[in-house]
Amino acid sequence: MQDDFRGGPRADLWVPHYLPHWTTPDRSAARFDAVDDGLRLRIDADQPDWRPEDAPLRVSNLQTGTWSGAVGTSRGTHRHREDGLVVRTEAPTRLLWAPSSGRVDVTVSASRDPGCMLAAWLVGTEHEDARAAGEVCIFEIDADAIGDESTARSGVKAHGDPGLTTDMAEVRLALDAGEPHTWTAIWGDGETVIGCEGVVVRRIAQAPAYPLFLLVDLFEIGGPQGSYPKSAVIHSVRGWDRR
Repeated sequence: MQDDFRGGPRADLWVPHYLPHWTTPDRSAARFDAVDDGLRLRIDADQPDWRPEDAPLRVSNLQTGTWSGAVGTSRGTHRHREDGLVVRTEAPTRLLWAPSSGRVDVTVSASRDPGCMLAAWLVGTEHEDARAAGEVCIFEIDADAIGDESTARSGVKAHGDPGLTTDMAEVRLALDAGEPHTWTAIWGDGETVIGCEGVVVRRIAQAPAYPLFLLVDLFEIGGPQGSYPKSAVIHSVRGWDRR
C-alpha cells in the first residue's frame, strides 16, 4: 500500500476516525486538509473531546480499517483501557490494510504545538480473537520533546495479548522531529525492529502474529492552550505485507 495524500487520504485505504466504535461519529471524526507536501492533521478550537469521560482529550486520526461487536458490548479493536470502553457506534469489518507481518514506512513532521502528541501505532484488529490485541508503537512524540535533538517513545505493548510483554522505551534522536523524517517498523517471525531515518532505535525479540491496523494520530492532551489550529503533517505512508 502507498499514499502520498495528494488531494486527501485514499478512501480505499483510510478511515478518518479514531476508534469510532468506542464513541460517536462527531467525536471520532478527524480534522485535516491537504497541503503541498502531504496531509495536515488538525486539532481545531471547536473540536469535541474523543469521549466525554476522557476530557480533555481531542484527536484527529487515520486508520486502515475498523471492526467492533454490537452496541453495548466491549468487543472492538484496541481495547486499550479497562475502565468502561463500551461500543457506542457499531463499526463494520473493514480490513483495508491489515497485515500479520510486514514493513511500514511513515514520513511525518511532528507537532510543536503545546499539549500535542503525534503517534503511529500498529494495533491488533481483534476481529478473529480478542487476544489478538497487541501493539507495535512505532513512535509517540510529545511536542515538548522536540528540538535540535528529540525524544520519542517506541516499542511493543501487550494490551490483551498474553503472548506479549510490554516493552516500551524512550529513544533519543539526533534530529528535529518537527521536520520531515521517516519512521520504519518491520515485524514478523518473533521480532520487531523500529527505526528512524535508517537508524535502528529498537530491536525487540517479540512481535504480534495476527492482523494489525495502522493508526496515525494527532492528540491534544489537556485543556485548551495556545493558538489553533494545532497541527502535524503526514507526508507519506508505504506498507508491505509479508503474509
